[in-house]
Amino acid sequence: MKQRIVYFNGRFIPEAEARVSIFDSALMYGDMAFEMTRTYNRQPFKLREHLDRLYSSLRLLEIDCGLSIEEMERITRETLDRNLPSESTDVDWQIMHDVSRGPLDVYRTAFPEPLRPTVSINCWPMITHMGGFAPKYASGVDIVIPAQPAVPAHLVDAKAKTRSRLHYQLANLQAARMGAGRWPVLLDPDGFLAEGPGWNIFLVKNGEILTPEPRNILLGVSRATTIELARELGIPVRETNLGRYEALSADEIFCTATSYALVHATTFEGQRIGSGNMGPIFNRLLEAWKKLVGVDFVAQARDYALRLPDWLKRDEK
Repeated sequence: MKQRIVYFNGRFIPEAEARVSIFDSALMYGDMAFEMTRTYNRQPFKLREHLDRLYSSLRLLEIDCGLSIEEMERITRETLDRNLPSESTDVDWQIMHDVSRGPLDVYRTAFPEPLRPTVSINCWPMITHMGGFAPKYASGVDIVIPAQPAVPAHLVDAKAKTRSRLHYQLANLQAARMGAGRWPVLLDPDGFLAEGPGWNIFLVKNGEILTPEPRNILLGVSRATTIELARELGIPVRETNLGRYEALSADEIFCTATSYALVHATTFEGQRIGSGNMGPIFNRLLEAWKKLVGVDFVAQARDYALRLPDWLKRDEK
């Protein structure tokens, strides 16, 4: 197997050699902005939108990564190009950007060179992500509300995508105790639906799509794409406050994220949503997504699921 390559602080190095210092601000404070982009047909999907959000997060964190957004985009594409030969041409990729402030100044004597921000770009085959996810396209997901609330914007603005994600992890652990495979949606300080750990939520009622106001949520690129597609299809969309009441009376519920695009919910808080199957609005959006990206990513995920065991054996060698 050809080894994957990572961009790390100005150099392209083998994946196994990419290491972040134990003195890095990312480890000390979770002080790191990141982005996850994926490819379709091996082409990055909305890379510039992801990079725009990355640089907005860096501005909020007051980190100057030393690269212009144009340079970051060029290096990202080069990193992907260097990794493409390691997989067959039908394998799509995750692209991950991680940028921290770098090692803390108090530890500067441990470093032979001047301290600088830590910048890494890595690529990982989507076969592991989507191969494991594939059954959910058919089964849907079961959404629950955990005890852990969302972090309010006046403390840490959720629109910045950072590695300070302990509240997400606690929500995942709490949801797991409610039942295997449960997906947690966090409530904002006012008791309204905010977001899941890495995904946005949508409700459908009487032909209208409803989604939480953007005050206390990450403004997902897939969320924005879904809203754009819905409006192109003539489906009304409204951002509004939503609670348990609205979710339990919804005709459909679905979630959006970069990796899987969108997936429907079967239950909310243990109660079936609609028929429990994909609803008509969701199906229209699913087909619109496939047309937009030029890939039937549901069929692709099922294919990855079949190939995943052999791929894992190969990758471990």
